[in-house]
Amino acid sequence: MGELSVFIIWLVVLAVFLRVDFIFYIVYVCLGVYGWSRWYTPRAATGLRLTRDYQDHAFLGEQVPVTLSLGNARRLPLPWLQIAESIPPVLQTGPPPRFAFSLPGRGQVTFTYHIRAGRRGYYRLGPLLLNSGDYFGLREIHRTFPVSYLTVYPRITPLNQLGLPSRLPFGTIRSKQRLFEDPARPVGVRDFRSGDSLRQINWKVSAHASGSTNALKVKTFEPAISLDTAILLNLARADYQRKFLQSNTEWAIEVAASLAAHLANQRQAVGLMTNGADPLRLTLPPPTAEAPGERLAFDEASGRLLLDEANGHGTAPPAGQLLPLAIPPRPGRAHLMKILELLARIEPGYDPPFLTWAPRSCLPLSWGVTILTITPRGDEATCNMLHRLVRAGYNPVLVVIEPTANFGIVRERARRLGFSAYHVAQRSDLDTWQRPRPAVFHPAGR
Repeated sequence: MGELSVFIIWLVVLAVFLRVDFIFYIVYVCLGVYGWSRWYTPRAATGLRLTRDYQDHAFLGEQVPVTLSLGNARRLPLPWLQIAESIPPVLQTGPPPRFAFSLPGRGQVTFTYHIRAGRRGYYRLGPLLLNSGDYFGLREIHRTFPVSYLTVYPRITPLNQLGLPSRLPFGTIRSKQRLFEDPARPVGVRDFRSGDSLRQINWKVSAHASGSTNALKVKTFEPAISLDTAILLNLARADYQRKFLQSNTEWAIEVAASLAAHLANQRQAVGLMTNGADPLRLTLPPPTAEAPGERLAFDEASGRLLLDEANGHGTAPPAGQLLPLAIPPRPGRAHLMKILELLARIEPGYDPPFLTWAPRSCLPLSWGVTILTITPRGDEATCNMLHRLVRAGYNPVLVVIEPTANFGIVRERARRLGFSAYHVAQRSDLDTWQRPRPAVFHPAGR
């Protein structure tokens, strides 16, 4: 537009000196086009409205279609538009979505692209950048549309693939008090009494006892007390090896999600407590003229939230600001999805330290609750902390997720202190043990 202004000024000077009517005509045309472009383009763009339609929660590996609808609420058409959507590389299935088109007055266009949930996390879709202009290319406008967010749930792995037995001491324990009978633990039969359910009749035994006075026999089960389970997930950065921080914390989150899903499928009540960092707990200053719109800082390569810059000052947020609220133990599928949603967006945190945070976080729990403690190492301080939970009436279970050559010592220490300990290695380590090994034959006599 600046070059056109200079050209018009030179034409005016030339027309004044030469007194040629044709040059004045060109000046009038240029002034008209200039004024029309200045007036038309900004007003035509004020009616643009964008909607981004997609499923904002996805499971790992799932493909999610995203539909962009751009509408023009004004009667003024837009001769050309270019839009570009910013997508994290981990979600991309191809080149970043870019579209060029024209938009008539009161018109609407729709575009669809796909993203793939390639990694657990809380991701940003957008912002969408729009460029438009007039018919002559004299005036261009640039607009930015707001961002949206996508939550990708963590991977859920069967317990036998994690190296854990499927029958762990969660949820239900043996009791001398007959609060209810566990149908998974039959202990014998007895004579049928009025009020017994027909489902509990042992028909095979009843057929053999048909000659007796009371032919019907009813199964008896071991009495049990149903207890809640709380997952205590340690995501303190200082407790993990710095070299393997990302891989080991992702593995810890996957183990927590798998345990929660297993318990929910067994119709047990399960909760979650973690000292990680929840990005939705951020308290940011309101937008200003210098920093409008979205204030969260996301890594351009991974698409994940940068906690060091999340508070807008380039430093880590204050201690405890990002600490998520504890999810109390509850049964049900809806409650499981609430736990998985938190595990989807949680990140390793700076504070508070695990050994000081864990006992305080367990105070609201009821007596006898099973506490699945997922932590990188089972050192002496961690075992002593769990022993104090045993003395307080809880049922802690230690789950160590970092590779260690001395886990036998940890298991024996845990046994002496009154709780169980399990070692869950990385999946790659498990695959090594699951591969068939060739047999080695030694000649006789050697």
